[in-house]
Amino acid sequence: MLSIHSSPLGPLGTRDTGGMSVYIREAARELGRMGHKVDIFTRRTAEVGDPVIALTENVRLVHLSTGNGRNVPKEALHRHIADFHRALESFRNRHFLDYDLIHSHYWLSGSLGEMVRESWRRPHIITFHTLGAVKNSIGVGESEPLLRIATEKNLAATCERVLSTTPKDKVQLIRLYDAVSDKIGVVPCGVDLNLFRPLDTAVARRRLGFASDHPIVLFVGRFDSVKGIDSLIKAMIYLRRRDSLRLVLVGGDGLASPATRRLQKQASDLGLQDAVTFAGRIVQDRLPAYYSAADVLVVPSLYESFGLVGLEALACGTPVVATPVGAMESILQQGRTGQVVTEAAPRLFAEAIEAFLPNKARKTVSAADIRASVLQFSWSKVAAALAAEYVGVCAIGAIS
Repeated sequence: MLSIHSSPLGPLGTRDTGGMSVYIREAARELGRMGHKVDIFTRRTAEVGDPVIALTENVRLVHLSTGNGRNVPKEALHRHIADFHRALESFRNRHFLDYDLIHSHYWLSGSLGEMVRESWRRPHIITFHTLGAVKNSIGVGESEPLLRIATEKNLAATCERVLSTTPKDKVQLIRLYDAVSDKIGVVPCGVDLNLFRPLDTAVARRRLGFASDHPIVLFVGRFDSVKGIDSLIKAMIYLRRRDSLRLVLVGGDGLASPATRRLQKQASDLGLQDAVTFAGRIVQDRLPAYYSAADVLVVPSLYESFGLVGLEALACGTPVVATPVGAMESILQQGRTGQVVTEAAPRLFAEAIEAFLPNKARKTVSAADIRASVLQFSWSKVAAALAAEYVGVCAIGAIS
């Protein structure tokens, strides 16, 4: 597996580390349990000590250096693909390794994967996770470069297999990149059902220092403009009548980061500084307590390839309000385990959130029933689906 711009061990919620990193780590772990041997290659940073780390049984994380002795920003990585290729070949030759296939994650890794495919004569699979053309169509944040769009289109044509995480993603590949439908498989994201499970709400709130009787709305993710956090904060204006209602934002690159400061200023300008809590980056093992403490998770994104945090919240028995992005429309049972709003509008968010806040006159769905709705998304099932795709691609043999 290739993931050169983001390590599976990176700090979740920061700029370049999100659902993709979880996907790679968890899928590889389950593949290792099945007996497959997986090496995940990522870039080496100044913080890394041993370049080879055993993650789990049969799975290693290998850090590749560009040879220039410094960290390379994500935006410049494409200029170092040849350096990564040389480092990868050096590692393979030193350890007398031979791989059956290459699975690249994201377009930058796909560029490296194509070089490796040509030299090894092995089939190449790609999962884009996000598509540059879709991000540009939204018109939020910096435009993705034409290089990315052209590279993604070329990879969709040359890779032996393209894996999408949702049927919607497959349709976008066909529409925007002229991808061949028969070359695209759909393998969803998964959730660690042992880690993400319902906890007693009162216990979770005590553990986190939240008042037991305050309604809590939760956001978990990167502080990126495409995540729609601005609209979620504005939604709080319509919920002011709810005494002690609190919005808890988990993620970001720290309280001193520009993105966090901008959101803090927005909350202050709206008079909501006392209603919005910036919890910072939370390690994954502590996230179940946040999900269980919340009355509802909100996914206000303008674009998601899947929306992994929605799965995690549901596995913890917490309902989800979301925009119609990624897999949200297919995994949420409207009005029961969550609600999909038609657009990222503050008033619509507020109305949907209100439906899941405490109300003595309204019957609520139990945490156990909400969790039951996503039991089919275990990582073991996802890995089994991946393995089936791998077997099909390996049957092709060496590429011409």
